[in-house]
Amino acid sequence: MALFSPSAGKGIALSLVSLILLGIMPIISNLRGADVGALSFAFALSVWQVVFAAPLFGWEMRSGTKGIFGLDLSRRERGRMILIALFTGALFGLSTYLYVLGVEKAGAANAAIAIQAYPLFAILWESLFLKRRKTAFELALTAVLIGSLYYLGTGGTLMMSGLSPWFLASLGVPLLWSIAHVIIKEELSNTPVTPAQVTFFRVAISTLFLLVVLAVVVPSGIASGVGAIFQMMSAIMGLVYFLELIVWFYAVRHIDVSLASSITTPWPALTMVLAVPFLGDAIATYQVVALMIVVACIYGLTLASLRKRREDPAALEA
Repeated sequence: MALFSPSAGKGIALSLVSLILLGIMPIISNLRGADVGALSFAFALSVWQVVFAAPLFGWEMRSGTKGIFGLDLSRRERGRMILIALFTGALFGLSTYLYVLGVEKAGAANAAIAIQAYPLFAILWESLFLKRRKTAFELALTAVLIGSLYYLGTGGTLMMSGLSPWFLASLGVPLLWSIAHVIIKEELSNTPVTPAQVTFFRVAISTLFLLVVLAVVVPSGIASGVGAIFQMMSAIMGLVYFLELIVWFYAVRHIDVSLASSITTPWPALTMVLAVPFLGDAIATYQVVALMIVVACIYGLTLASLRKRREDPAALEA
């Protein structure tokens, strides 16, 4: 009897939950106290992620679900996996800091849309390392997507002088995510690691990385980081971020990543709606226009990818 039976209905429902969680995260981040810096807040929310992830991780271990610990690895292979975990965990830790910083400086709406640039970097790595050729239609959509992000980053002026450095910092989040995902994709697809284990290792290593950065970069950094842990918004953000990670991992166990991604794509629209009453932000017309173009391009790229896979079954194994 199969231990796991995929359910499209559960996958879609979980993806919708992920959309809501993604939409409220920028709001929570900007509701933190003015005295809490971005780096301290990133560390504090990561600590809370570990707190919330640990019980599920421990429950799996006690229930006999060994996952990655069930593998009999050589010393060399174990060392390689540890190095990969440390490096990707550091990337995720840095991306957490850039997330908090970008949302604060660029604004919740702008940062949320910038984070949707993930497909751009995925296309870049596929072209460079996997040698996957793109159709003229995909290249055209990519160009429009880049143009819309530039339009947004310049505040709707299209003037290079108006390009916000904080918007560029926000683009660092999907850049780092894409690098880390490319590195660990092979590991995850060839090992029995569980969603709970992936989540726990990711947040634990990210937290250690941010702790080191705090201690080295910020005067009395550890003290400020510990103080931020006791801020209510740090705990709420840690809980919501943890839930988004675990919900997403379980969603893609039931449905394809492409479908789950399509369902969550409009999440910046929710951020825009919530930013007005909770943050007092004013949403400009250029932001709405940019979001509509970005979402349309992402859907177009997703459909084009699915079409190529139907026409070329070998692509499913690529």
